[in-house]
Amino acid sequence: MLRHRKDLEDFEEKFLANCAFSSKMSSGRDFPEPESEFRTVFQRDRDRIIHSRAFRHMEYKTQVFVNHVGDYYRTRLTHTLEVAQIAKSVAKTLMLNEDLTEAISLAHDIGHTPFGHAGEEALRELMAGDGGFEHNCQGLRVVEKLEFRTDKYNGLNLTVETREGIVKHSSEYDSPDDEFSKAFLPGKSPFLEAQIVNVADEIAYNNHDIDDGLKSGLLSLPQMNEIPLWKETLSSVSDSDEKNEKLLRIKAVRELIGRQIEDVIMTSEENIKKSGVKSVEDVRENPILIDFSEKMKGDNRLLKEFLYQNLYQHYKVVKMQDKAKRFVTRLFESYLGEPRQLPPFHQSRIQNEGKKRVICDYIAGMTDRYAMDEYSRLFEPYTRL
Repeated sequence: MLRHRKDLEDFEEKFLANCAFSSKMSSGRDFPEPESEFRTVFQRDRDRIIHSRAFRHMEYKTQVFVNHVGDYYRTRLTHTLEVAQIAKSVAKTLMLNEDLTEAISLAHDIGHTPFGHAGEEALRELMAGDGGFEHNCQGLRVVEKLEFRTDKYNGLNLTVETREGIVKHSSEYDSPDDEFSKAFLPGKSPFLEAQIVNVADEIAYNNHDIDDGLKSGLLSLPQMNEIPLWKETLSSVSDSDEKNEKLLRIKAVRELIGRQIEDVIMTSEENIKKSGVKSVEDVRENPILIDFSEKMKGDNRLLKEFLYQNLYQHYKVVKMQDKAKRFVTRLFESYLGEPRQLPPFHQSRIQNEGKKRVICDYIAGMTDRYAMDEYSRLFEPYTRL
């Protein structure tokens, strides 16, 4: 027996929470299309994102450690997959729309530059006064304009809801730009599925940065014991005679992720009950409901401050970041001085979109490896073109 799209939609209507965003509620796409026989609109969004060029490029984009440093460390793609897994777990338990949650999760970093936040900072400085640069807004540009799947229109033609989730993504390192989100109910809270991605992102990057920091040797287990949350978690998983530091690290990170997910689920359920929301419209009129408990917020704050001081500001990481900024800046300046170095497709966009914006789009879409190779081609005389 086959499960058709209408069966999936009926299932959502029957079993999802009243404040969930069901597929039938979607405002649709900018360019109308026939419905799929077997997939909901949000499942189709998810699939389009996964098959996009920009999604594949995240495999070779920096999270903290530059891609060529080692195969173990997280990339922008592995981070994204971890966010999607965490977000789906929360959505399933709270009886919210898993497919919409997954689509937003998979696209939430699709506008990121090479070299992580160092690359973003460089482009933000270079684009100051010319429209600026922010990776959520760039993610919206990617799915609405820079990806191609048909000659009838630009972009992936995603639903309004998935695009809203991308541009309204908010975290320690993300601040939605009202100019770009004005088409998506500015001033109103995003729906719960989008809110889930915000906390899933924080859980993922805190924990994998701990894991990568310990693996790299830039952090140590004795150092980490300065953090109450980590010390408590480690003691709960270690035996008195435990000697294997690798196993301890793996067990503790796994336990910490589980604790934070459970904290979000229990806190969010209580927030939803107390708010009395009965619909998506009610959610939009309330403050953020998907969140950590106050205790976990405090514990996470101490953890993030520790990571900032001991990992992100570690001299080896700072060296990588500064070198990355120089790569991006010199590439940008070289193209700006002679835009005919750009591929023909990008040259053709300059008249309508402006030289700086086209150069910014081109660099933002690069992987770490391509940016380094392009740097060599432009500035090292014996590198073959």
